[in-house]
Amino acid sequence: MNKRTLIENSIGPSPSARPIELYAFIDPSCEECWSMQPILRKLQIEYDQYFTLRIAMRTPLPKMNIKCLRNEESLEECDKMHATFPAIAVKAAEFQGKRAGFRFLSKMLEYSFLKSRNVSSFAVLVEIAKKIKLDVEEFTNDFSSQNVLRALQVDLYMAKEMEVETAPTFVFFNGNIEDEGLKVDGLYNYNVYEQILEELVGEQLRPDMPPTLDELFRRFDTLSTNEIATIYGISEKSAERELKKQLLQQHVERLPFPDVTLWRKKQIV
Repeated sequence: MNKRTLIENSIGPSPSARPIELYAFIDPSCEECWSMQPILRKLQIEYDQYFTLRIAMRTPLPKMNIKCLRNEESLEECDKMHATFPAIAVKAAEFQGKRAGFRFLSKMLEYSFLKSRNVSSFAVLVEIAKKIKLDVEEFTNDFSSQNVLRALQVDLYMAKEMEVETAPTFVFFNGNIEDEGLKVDGLYNYNVYEQILEELVGEQLRPDMPPTLDELFRRFDTLSTNEIATIYGISEKSAERELKKQLLQQHVERLPFPDVTLWRKKQIV
């Protein structure tokens, strides 16, 4: 029995009929995982019809304060800061839907690497949940539940079975469950992942047309100038020019940071 068969027996079969399964193993404290996000987004926009994406945490559990996560313990009484809280929070957000988990992870990475906020703080994680309009009561309840521990344990089990030792790591599986997965450690140029997908699908890929800018911002809360330029196949200057038009029309907001500029849909007060 191969590794994927073992894993699927533990978490149930995938409901998707897409030919490829892509597991992205991340550590929320890893800066390379922040750099991975544009690659994943572009893959989803262009080739979403070819693969199912699963985000898995590569955060070790042994140092976790298990006691403060038990249902009978109040979060008010436990340590409000822990290195494993970010991974727990992503799993808690996923209980409100796969897309909610993606959005939470994206915003958390933004808080950590652009805003220099301490995402090991429970209070900051709750702030992020509010920011992306999760059900905060449900989020905090899930955060302290045994279900979130089980979800993290499944991720660690998958990492062990797939021999994933570092983050970020991509593991691709084709439609034949008897075949071993193709593991890619670290980050590479976007066309490397395109080539892998094409080889696994066994035919030339046909990318979807990019959505409108408005649809793009409905799907992703914030995007960098470079991401938008890459998605539409234009120069950064052209992207900047179009975004400035949208800014003047009050359709978008600009969020400048020292090393990157982010854009988001104009917030209605």
